Amino acid sequence: MAAPQLTLSILVMALLTSSVTAYPNGKVPMSCGGMIPQHNHSPKSEPIHQITVSQTTFRPGDQIKVTLSGPPFRGFLLEARDAENLSGPPIGSFTLIDSEESQLLTCTDVQGLAVSHTRSSTKTEIKVYWDAPNPAPDHIRFLATVVKQFKIYWVKIPSPVISQPNAPPFTTPKATTQPLTTPPSVSHLTKPFSASECGNKKFCVRSPLNCDPEKEPACVFLSFTRDNQSVMVEMSGPSDGYVSFAFSHDQWMGDDDAYLCIREDQTVDIQPSYLTGRSYPVMDSRGTLEDMAWRLADGVIQCSFRRNITLPEAKNRFVLNESYYIFFAEGPSHDGALMFVAWMTMVSIGVLVARFFRSVWSKAFFLREAAWFQVHRMLMVATSLLTCVAFVLPFVYRGGWSWRAGYHPYLGCTVMTLAVLQPLLATFRPPLHDPRRQVFNWTHWSVGTAARIIAVAAMFLGMDLPGLNLPSPQKTYAMMGFVVWHIGTEVILEIHAYRLSRKVEILDNDRIQILQSLTVAEAEGHVFKKVVLAVYICGNVTFLSIFLSAINHV
Repeated sequence: MAAPQLTLSILVMALLTSSVTAYPNGKVPMSCGGMIPQHNHSPKSEPIHQITVSQTTFRPGDQIKVTLSGPPFRGFLLEARDAENLSGPPIGSFTLIDSEESQLLTCTDVQGLAVSHTRSSTKTEIKVYWDAPNPAPDHIRFLATVVKQFKIYWVKIPSPVISQPNAPPFTTPKATTQPLTTPPSVSHLTKPFSASECGNKKFCVRSPLNCDPEKEPACVFLSFTRDNQSVMVEMSGPSDGYVSFAFSHDQWMGDDDAYLCIREDQTVDIQPSYLTGRSYPVMDSRGTLEDMAWRLADGVIQCSFRRNITLPEAKNRFVLNESYYIFFAEGPSHDGALMFVAWMTMVSIGVLVARFFRSVWSKAFFLREAAWFQVHRMLMVATSLLTCVAFVLPFVYRGGWSWRAGYHPYLGCTVMTLAVLQPLLATFRPPLHDPRRQVFNWTHWSVGTAARIIAVAAMFLGMDLPGLNLPSPQKTYAMMGFVVWHIGTEVILEIHAYRLSRKVEILDNDRIQILQSLTVAEAEGHVFKKVVLAVYICGNVTFLSIFLSAINHV
């Protein structure tokens, strides 16, 4: 549906509201412009860190060592700017010296324009090389933002100015007479956006449905208004970090035209960007946007801008007279939870029961079959059923095969095939003393083991897909923890089985049986196995709870 006289036809649009707080991995490209961390606290005014350079003069193509040092700090962002235009874009490129502590960032679609930390460990010194561009400004100044703690940080700490040999003397621009850490505080928007013209002059996307941003601060609002050959965009939402939206050709994140309104202390930076998957947005030039305005009030970020319908000179900007997709919200990841329940709990318990509990639960009951076999068969059949349901759900959700999910769907199909094949093979199980029983046992074990290994690999790969959108690192910790937990349990039971067999052996040379009889030893072994199984099940429930909690908090 489109508003009258608005050729922009949007089927799906990604509308994202998120809280930007801290980046312990240093991926802070959205701060390249203002260099202000999204910590919602004012920066300190008197810097205690310093930037030193290996030389005070340079020529285009020179490589200069830059050192950031001072009292222990956890995070940093380092850039080079034209000393006569510090509000301009980053200049030149950096080369890493220690890739363990520092990494290159992509700003305005160019890699290496800035350097940041890789982890939040304390450090007292960072060294990098800066490669002077050709051509280069006459004077260069390095700027650094340093984070000591979440609430304690300094913004745009300046270095000494370095100059080209024949450059005129450097004079401090008037714009730098004010403290570098003081952002502008003037807001261009004076009131919330209005939804009164939605469906008339505006095409609007709102959450909750039909909410009014003038009356409801929690309303997430996005509108488009056609104005000749341009479109006016209004966006607002409750956030202390940023609000954004993106045009997408499909239902997957990646290759999307995105726009962010990023809070930088008491200002808002309106930034076009490009999404390349679930990674951080690649910032682009703001030259494609006009009439930019913003407002911060009551925890709500507002921004508006105008852009032309067609931008042939901008490769990452979509034409606005075509159809795109809208992602307003994502449902819970039931298919991921089903696979986790099936292969992380049911299969694992069923395997342990079949491997170690034949003598513990050997008595026959329902259908005159041993108890261990009944438990094993019940768990494995349930696993096959859950796998079938989990296999179908992604096809229903995506409407077909997903070509952009990597190896995950191929591994999933393999698991599905083995999950169906295994119970079919079990129906042809030969009698206990049949000569073919040994072949069946090895085939049954091989198919089951292969299915378990491939299922775990498929789940590890699937957790990074946008459809699940699971948070890191909980998802990885839960999976890795379970794998270690299961292997450890199997090792303990194998060691116990070996020790038990040694305990009841008869010494052939003296034909003296070890003091404890087979019956007593087996009884003690049964108690130990039951205790281990109970602890193992409790551990499985814990890991399952962690996984489901991660899903519920997406």
